[in-house]
Amino acid sequence: MEVSRVRALRGPNLWSHHTSVEAIVACALDEQCVGAMPGFETRLRARFPELGPLQPNGHDDTIAMAHVLELAALGLQAQAGCPVTFSRTTATLESGIFQVVVEYSEESVGRLALELAQRLCAAAAADLPFDLGGALLQLRELDEDMRLGPSTGAIVQAALARNIPYRRLTDGSLVMFGWGSRQRKIQAAEIDSTGAIAEAIAQDKELTKRLLDAAGVPVPLGRVAIDADDAWAAALEIGLPVVVKPKDGNQGKGVTVNVGTREQLAAAFVAASEFRDDILVERYLPGNDFRLLVIGNKLVAAARRDPPQVVGDGERTVRELVELVNLDPRRGNGHATELTKIRFDDIALASLASQGYVAESVPPLGQRVILRNNANLSTGGAATDVTDDVHPAVAARAVAAAHMVGLDICGVDLVCDSVLKPIEELGGGIVEVNAAPGLRMHLSPSFGKGRPVGEAIIGALFADGDDGRIPVVAVTGTNGKTTTVRLIAHLLTAAGLRTGMTNTDGVYIEGRRIDSGDCSGPRSARNVLLHPDVDAAVFETARGGMLREGLAFDRCQVAVVTNIGAGDHLGLNYITTVEDLAVLKRVIVQNVANGGVAVLNATDPAVVKMAGNCRGSVTFFAADGGHPVLSTHRAQGLRVVYVEDGMLVASEGAQAHRLPLSQVPVTRGGAIGFQVENAMASVAAAWAVGVPWEAIAAGLASFANESDNAPGRFNVFEHRGATVIADYGHNPDAILALVAAVEAMPARRRSVVISGAGDRRDEDIRQQTEILGAAFDEVLLYQDQCQRGRADGEVVGLLRQGLAGAKRTTHIDQINGEFLAIDTALARLGAGDLCLILIDQVEEALAHIAARIAQG
Repeated sequence: MEVSRVRALRGPNLWSHHTSVEAIVACALDEQCVGAMPGFETRLRARFPELGPLQPNGHDDTIAMAHVLELAALGLQAQAGCPVTFSRTTATLESGIFQVVVEYSEESVGRLALELAQRLCAAAAADLPFDLGGALLQLRELDEDMRLGPSTGAIVQAALARNIPYRRLTDGSLVMFGWGSRQRKIQAAEIDSTGAIAEAIAQDKELTKRLLDAAGVPVPLGRVAIDADDAWAAALEIGLPVVVKPKDGNQGKGVTVNVGTREQLAAAFVAASEFRDDILVERYLPGNDFRLLVIGNKLVAAARRDPPQVVGDGERTVRELVELVNLDPRRGNGHATELTKIRFDDIALASLASQGYVAESVPPLGQRVILRNNANLSTGGAATDVTDDVHPAVAARAVAAAHMVGLDICGVDLVCDSVLKPIEELGGGIVEVNAAPGLRMHLSPSFGKGRPVGEAIIGALFADGDDGRIPVVAVTGTNGKTTTVRLIAHLLTAAGLRTGMTNTDGVYIEGRRIDSGDCSGPRSARNVLLHPDVDAAVFETARGGMLREGLAFDRCQVAVVTNIGAGDHLGLNYITTVEDLAVLKRVIVQNVANGGVAVLNATDPAVVKMAGNCRGSVTFFAADGGHPVLSTHRAQGLRVVYVEDGMLVASEGAQAHRLPLSQVPVTRGGAIGFQVENAMASVAAAWAVGVPWEAIAAGLASFANESDNAPGRFNVFEHRGATVIADYGHNPDAILALVAAVEAMPARRRSVVISGAGDRRDEDIRQQTEILGAAFDEVLLYQDQCQRGRADGEVVGLLRQGLAGAKRTTHIDQINGEFLAIDTALARLGAGDLCLILIDQVEEALAHIAARIAQG
């Protein structure tokens, strides 16, 4: 079994809505029927007992090894704790070649699972050992490294519950919610509106205390000490016992509490100095350690934090008790688990010594033994939820402390006997405020109920009902995509929306190109959604990008399918028929949002069928207002767009908006049929977004078919009394549409310049010149730079074959080079002639044509 071309489908795709790994798997003849491999399944299950049935309805001897690989890759992830459920194996038309698709929750984990599954299958086939435990450990550790921690994960889950899209910007905790101009960002539990100054204040514990004291918030007295002797002097000034800690530490690092002797203080100063040079000495407040979580103007959670400890049983040593506690599956080495393992280090040994114990001491039954003097969860402490116990005056002090520092999300550390009464009554004080506080203790406390702090943070970022989305319009089809995308973007811009656009020419933000080349894939679309100056986005969604990575978005507001026709690029990437192509193109329709709209061509049966896959509503368009599909839809009071008496009509129920085609330059007064279709699709899309009709009319009137506005899309030039048309038509359907358009334009003699892309089928290349041979007097064939695997002269040879028996063509020339072919055609033109130039290098060819025409 050979696995090749492994791809990560990072968005909704041909197979499912899930993120998945897709691989091409070649099975040898004896691997295409695992039932014929004696003992294989028995050996396989001996190595992976948890593997599910090879088929839900029982064993089938026709199961190929590729299907076993699929199930193993899914099963290994599931056993490692990954939330995955979807997988699929599909046979291709090539014997023994399969497409295997397996869902992943973390891409690197999915790729590793596929590799391990391949090793498992090979081990079972060859009766060799396979370390299942080691494989699962690899997957778990990688998953733990890559997945979001509990704090950030809780915020993301809260966003998803509100239909707010998210995107991880790094492998860490930097996450973007929403799209474009409505995006917000977090870094763990810190949000983008938190100022750097506020964070700096929170890190400076001495400054923080001064500010809180000025606000009337109880705080312990203290000051910075320059050395151990100064620290002892500060302790005597304040009064023993004291707390020694780094001035801007975090997570309890270097903190020693209840220091009562000079020897203890010297040791505490050394411990704190490991983390910072500036050491703070402050009055020790007896009592419990509480963490109060403030989000915005509200206290949303509170927990009592207890230091890491064990309870004696009269039999085990302290070391053994710690090991026993650390067996709790909720404890891990970091922040990915609910609790952290207790560290048995020098600090723990020092804490034991202060209580009269050593590591091998056996504490009596019921005796609590403290392993650290601070109660931070990162050192193995535990938390008890006390949110419902917090006195309103305590909550008010916590909110005041957060506001004084300037933090939107703030962890307020309070030392007090209780939170049931005001802080002043119990002699407590706020000892710290923390930016980006950990949320674990509130999400999953050791005791008590968890609090919805993720929801509270999302509520601070987005108002009720705000999903952070901008309108996204996805456009696909065989022909007309780029012009339709450009026209929709133009209409949205006319409505005052800052619009981002991707197409085969580049990426555009507010009309300015920021990237060039073919940008019709998901990477470019994701970049637009990332841009903070985009209020709406229009994406050309080509088949290649969908096959490589899936969609760049989870849902779109509008999906436009211009046509399928006879298809294009058939035979590539296992898309071999028009039906296959339609299934791929309908992916955008399947992922229209609830309440969204699919804009579909009523004259194309393959497109019409997609209506049943749309979770939103459907708008049909067709030039013929009497088309049965459109008429039926219209009779139901649903949205349709059609042409009637030279007017573009948009109808819904008894309402109808009419726009004269004479005021739509891109259609040349309605004479260019395919541009009329593009205009109808664009109007329907803008209508779905909610663009006002006056803006739609103004946008249509100001969008012309110029080379700088719609390059390579029926750009018309005048040259010495002749008409020159440049277009990027490159498949039989496009050629038919172009022929229909130019036949409506008067001409004394018609010529065409054409080459062909080598990645089309032979019959598709021949069919283009078969169509042209019936409509043009002269054909100039040229070989371009786009041979795409074809031998030298092979494409031109196929084009010449298509001209055999041409009804109209009387003269054929073959020229090497696109620009030489253009120059030759232009030189032959006379007044009243018409020349259609099918360009390949769009921008360069248009510039060349314009320069030659300028020269006369």
